[in-house]
Amino acid sequence: MNHTLEVEGTAKNINEAIETAVAKAIDQLNLPREEVTYELLDRGKTGFLGLGGVWVKLRVFYEVGIGRKTEEFLTGLFDLMKVKADVKVSEGADGRIEVKLSGPDMGLLIGRRGETLDALQYLTSLAANKGSDEFVRVTIDSENYREKREESLENLASRMADKVLRTSRSVTLEPMAPHERRIIHAYLQNRDGVTTFSTGQDPNRRVVIAPAAAAEKSEGEGEKPKPRRSSRGHRGGRNRRGGQKNNGANGAAAGASAETAAEKPAETPAEPSVE
Repeated sequence: MNHTLEVEGTAKNINEAIETAVAKAIDQLNLPREEVTYELLDRGKTGFLGLGGVWVKLRVFYEVGIGRKTEEFLTGLFDLMKVKADVKVSEGADGRIEVKLSGPDMGLLIGRRGETLDALQYLTSLAANKGSDEFVRVTIDSENYREKREESLENLASRMADKVLRTSRSVTLEPMAPHERRIIHAYLQNRDGVTTFSTGQDPNRRVVIAPAAAAEKSEGEGEKPKPRRSSRGHRGGRNRRGGQKNNGANGAAAGASAETAAEKPAETPAEPSVE
């Protein structure tokens, strides 16, 4: 989406006046010359009887990228919040916009377990992508908090998995944001003896770490041997009917197990509770 800026310039001739006005615009916008175009709105003479030179008024057109919109939004927001923060915006290898914040008020911007930082990232992403045809992901970090938080969650997952293996009882963690639950799920995905799943609804959705043996046993209980058919006529008929009922119950149990397994989210995730 094109934006505009009106500027004026004065010089001895019209060409120099235009270049003076354009230079003023790109200095204000902090953009390279090739990224702006202009339209001449007005022109005139300066000085006594027009002997002093030429002045021009231009409308300068420029494109605001996602990175610049991100920086402008955060800078304006921090001014309103009266928060001192240095904003550094860069483009990642995968095309995402990466923001690094630094300053004396970072504890306020990070918040409890990164909740304020997550909210800030969400709002910035909406503002930066407004009016854009293609969505670009925006990530915000401060003082390397994201990496430290991921390491903390992995340590928690490891400790709780050890506890589950030691006690053979499930452990339910505190509510977490979706990306934090994915960290837990991914970290324990290949851990022998335990399984993970999410339960509840956001914002109170939690990760449960459970013994894998218990899950396998629950699934296996639905598989019971089929009863033998009796060679006796009347009693055999009852056995066949009974066998059909048992088979039906077994099928229902197996179906319930399959539905329970399907509820485990594809997303892979503080002191927890023990079930």
